[in-house]
Amino acid sequence: MLSSSEPLSPRNSRVKYLRELARTRATRESDGVLLVEGAILIQEALSAGWEVLEEFVGPGGRQVSSAACSLLSDAALERIATTSEPQPNLAMVEQRASHLPETAKLVMVLDRLGDPGNVGTLIRSAEAAGIDAVVCTPGTADAFSPKTIRASAGAVFHTSVTTASLDDLAAAGFALVGTSSHRGVPYRSFDWKRKIAFVLGNEAHGVDEGGLISEWINIPQRGKSESLNVAMAGTLIAFAASDSMP
Repeated sequence: MLSSSEPLSPRNSRVKYLRELARTRATRESDGVLLVEGAILIQEALSAGWEVLEEFVGPGGRQVSSAACSLLSDAALERIATTSEPQPNLAMVEQRASHLPETAKLVMVLDRLGDPGNVGTLIRSAEAAGIDAVVCTPGTADAFSPKTIRASAGAVFHTSVTTASLDDLAAAGFALVGTSSHRGVPYRSFDWKRKIAFVLGNEAHGVDEGGLISEWINIPQRGKSESLNVAMAGTLIAFAASDSMP
C-alpha cells in the first residue's frame, strides 16, 4: 500500500526521524519502535508476529509487508542506513514488551557486553540452542539496534530478550553461574539440570568475581590463547547446557 508516490528526500522530516531511530537507543526505547533494515530481516519480524508499522522502499526494492509504504530516494536511503551498502527495504517495527518467561529454566545472561555484534551473535546462538531467554543487564549494548538485529540474523524476533539485573535473577531463584578463563569446572562436566542463569561478562573485564556469582565454569583450552571471544565461548556453552537439560 503505497502512501507516497514521490520519493522522500534526505531533508524530509520523516527521513530525519528514521536516521535518529537507527542511531539513538533512547529514541527507540521512548517511542517503542525499532528500525529494521533489509527485506529478509523484515520478513523474519513478520514471521515471528511483530507488527510492521510502516515500510520504506528505495530504488530497486519491492515492498515485503502489507503496511503503509513510502518511497525513498537514493540519497535518503544512504542517509538513514547504518551499512555502507544499504539494502532498499527499511521498516519501522513496533517494539514488543518483553519479560522473563515464568517457565524459564536455562537463561543466557549478557552482562555489560559492549559490542552489538557480540550481543547479536549470542542471541542467535541462544535461539538456535533452545535457551529459554536472553537477559541483558544494564550497561549491555542495545539488543534492538540495527547492528544487533543484523548480527542476530533475525533471531532477536524469535526468542525472549529482556533486561534485568543479576539481583533480579537471583531473586527469581536462578543459580548464577559465571564463565571464566581460569576458574571453575569444565563446562561439559557441569551439572546443568537445575534452574540456571549462566553469565557472560564484558569483553574486556569479564564477569565480576566479587559479585553474586556462586559457581564458575570454564572452557578447557589446549592452545596458548588466554581465552575465546565471548560470542564463541557463549555459543559452545549454550549448546552444551541445552543438551544437558532434562
